[in-house]
Amino acid sequence: MSENWILARAHQLKEEMIQWRRHLHKNPELSFQEYDTALFIKKKFACLPNVHIETGVGWETAVIATISGGSGPTIAVRADIDALPIVEEATHNYQSEREGVMHACGHDAHTAIALAVATILSEASVQNQLPGTVKFIFQPAEEATNETGKTGAQYLVEAGVLSDVDCILALHVSPEHAVGEVLIHDGYSMANVDVFQVTIQGTGGHGAYPHLGTDPIWMLGPVLQAIHGIVARNISPLDAAVISIGELKGGSASNIIPSDVFLQGTLRSYSPHVREELITKLERAISVVETFGGNYDFTVNKGEPALYNNPEVNQAFRETVKQLFPEIKKYEIPFGLGGEDFSHMTNEVPGAMFFLGCSTQDGKKKELHTPIFDIDERCLPIGASIVAYTVLKFLEGVYDLPNKEHFIMSE
Repeated sequence: MSENWILARAHQLKEEMIQWRRHLHKNPELSFQEYDTALFIKKKFACLPNVHIETGVGWETAVIATISGGSGPTIAVRADIDALPIVEEATHNYQSEREGVMHACGHDAHTAIALAVATILSEASVQNQLPGTVKFIFQPAEEATNETGKTGAQYLVEAGVLSDVDCILALHVSPEHAVGEVLIHDGYSMANVDVFQVTIQGTGGHGAYPHLGTDPIWMLGPVLQAIHGIVARNISPLDAAVISIGELKGGSASNIIPSDVFLQGTLRSYSPHVREELITKLERAISVVETFGGNYDFTVNKGEPALYNNPEVNQAFRETVKQLFPEIKKYEIPFGLGGEDFSHMTNEVPGAMFFLGCSTQDGKKKELHTPIFDIDERCLPIGASIVAYTVLKFLEGVYDLPNKEHFIMSE
């Protein structure tokens, strides 16, 4: 299949992608609850030839669609399908119809793009132009964990959806960049996400007689200083690292010294050794309360690992962009210290995610996870073209597949 054919088909599918995306935007569903979304996806695949559909793999709202053109490698395309608990404040005519739920992270766009890629590659298979297999993974619950502490990607990996996959591709819309711009970055590109909880324990007492007990609020002062000095004075300036405290609770009345103070926050990092170093130094900072007669409880809940983008897969994206859109501006920078559970998949098989510019033309910042998030839908055929062409060139052997058995995530 030529690049001109793929570009033409993606352009022809633009209005359908817009309709799909707006339907999903109007009907968002929270993590692990994407029943209507899964049904919508299945109905769209029912119209395509040569597609095998599986549901409930790993989680009941997951949809796996496979298009096989015969012998050859298997390339996976992942799209996340869940929304966020956000009240939308936009005024366009496809505003969320489910109060308190919103597609504020672009998963509606990711799903629409993946459906268009599937349409293109299904047509290629009918024409005997698909020398291998494409597996579309519509993944629930990227945004949240359930009571087990797992996101959707973990469930799907554990269910074996990647056992036959040679490499996996994904994209994410980026409202910080214009349509016609992409971000492609090798190695660690999004963060390890860990949450910590601390309880500082004293004895409490009467506010008029502080000398008769131990005061955890007083102890909090040096603890906060020590915590905020970790990144500034203990982590190399060349390593990405963040410690942020987001919640602090203590006390119930003006004249009562509480017996304990609770705080929790987030740890963000790229490399595994910095991740462990932050945890070690954080507990050391908290332990200063023992000097003042206090005690503490400290726990860390490890979330998704850092997203590692395989350089060989990324090189395929670069070649595709150069071939299809030579005028596109490419940024070779990390995506930030946000989290992305696609990292569980790229830890399992070689894979990569690129960011697709989608900022709107009105000049307003409509950032991810905000009530006014939106995209310029001109980005949709660009994303579909890049993914479809990259998949085809892997299957045709134009792009070398990364070594699945020996891929190494280096720092």
